[in-house]
Amino acid sequence: MAGDRRLKRAAVAALAVAASTALSGCGGGSMFGSSGGSSSGSSFGSRFSQLFGSKSQEASTASSPSTQATENSDLTCPSVAIRFGASTLSVGLPGKPASGSDLRYQGTITRTARDCNLQGGQITARIGIVGRIIAGPAGAPPTVDVPMRVAVVEDGAPEKVITTKAIRTTVTMEGENTEFSLVAEDITYPTPTETANDKYVFYIGFDPAALKPEPARGRKKK
Repeated sequence: MAGDRRLKRAAVAALAVAASTALSGCGGGSMFGSSGGSSSGSSFGSRFSQLFGSKSQEASTASSPSTQATENSDLTCPSVAIRFGASTLSVGLPGKPASGSDLRYQGTITRTARDCNLQGGQITARIGIVGRIIAGPAGAPPTVDVPMRVAVVEDGAPEKVITTKAIRTTVTMEGENTEFSLVAEDITYPTPTETANDKYVFYIGFDPAALKPEPARGRKKK
């Protein structure tokens, strides 16, 4: 109960900071707040904008401390960083390398946002992602599947993966450069200690394995 009250007071103070830092720094979004329903969209102006408004930041491959911590806060909503090696999605013609004249399209991540809600010893986060699909020399298909993964990680040596979730959306290509957005809902994990919380990061990235169907469960033989 005391932690909830301290967190709510910190959220009010953090909103003022978020307004002035929304377009600078790495990885961010909004402080602890309320959660909502699940959806994904093909344009920045729809679902992503409704959830996070102007509280998004340019995507970064390096994590940074949250800019929204205050002297009265006990916990902060972890920063967002792009996992090394997963910042782009390159797809080529069947059986061809995804480069040069054989490149069909390439996806990139341009902006991110997040918010967190603390309740009953659990944190539930939403991670918003905005990106672009750019057609390559070989020509992109009419629609493109965009697979991504979000992971809650406690950085360290070694790092500790707290939870991970695959998400995907389908983008309808509108010309050679199409923007997309999606929101990973219900990223839930146990409330960390104050010391561990400073090490937590939301890692995101493209994950082609998320497009593969889950293996069918075989029937047990009697």
